[in-house]
Amino acid sequence: MEHEHTREAIQKRLADGGRQSYLRDFIYGGVDGIVTTFAIVSGVTGAQLAPGIILILGGASLVADGFAMAAGDFLATKAEQEEYRHAEAIERRHIELYPSGERDEIREILLNQGIAEEFLEAAVGQVTANPERWVRMMLRDEYGLPAAVRSPWRAAGSTFSAFLICGLIPLLPFLAGVRHPFEIAAAVTAVVFFGIGALKSRWSVEPWWLSALSTLAIGGGAAVVAYFAGAWLRGFAG
Repeated sequence: MEHEHTREAIQKRLADGGRQSYLRDFIYGGVDGIVTTFAIVSGVTGAQLAPGIILILGGASLVADGFAMAAGDFLATKAEQEEYRHAEAIERRHIELYPSGERDEIREILLNQGIAEEFLEAAVGQVTANPERWVRMMLRDEYGLPAAVRSPWRAAGSTFSAFLICGLIPLLPFLAGVRHPFEIAAAVTAVVFFGIGALKSRWSVEPWWLSALSTLAIGGGAAVVAYFAGAWLRGFAG
């Protein structure tokens, strides 16, 4: 994404440690929500069951699966947060107990980053003069951790809200009691798939139309599989 390059804007952006993005959680929750619900709609329609069953199964899945996804995202993001804090505690202890060895590690990191030999000791001194800067560099370059960790609550909230919003869309024609609800649900779902893919391209190097078509193809493929699975299983149910 574009941003300003004035001195003040650069200083503020770097001081903030970078904005934490929850786009992945929203996209993941939204795509999974609409795929899951429309797959149920397709499967039940393929099995030629009553529309009421679609609402019961779709509604139950919307809440239960959305909560399960949000809980999983919460725990995964919390694990990332705990990993960060654990590594941070280790580095603080090592800096206190083994400062010489930790300086040697900073020296190697800076060498690998291309700092010339004549400037190396001065650079090491600058980094290690500030314990917070010292720890941050070790976390980033030794452990490969980000500058800041994301909030588990915001990650889970993004996933759950996207799952509910997008997952509700295939059920709306059945709630409204319109004619040909499955056909309308399929058309609206395809539009949403296309829109999610196009939106995702704003944070990607992929062209918007390719991102939109690939998302539509993945979601549509899941729905087709579910429809024919429902039709096939209907034969066993008599």
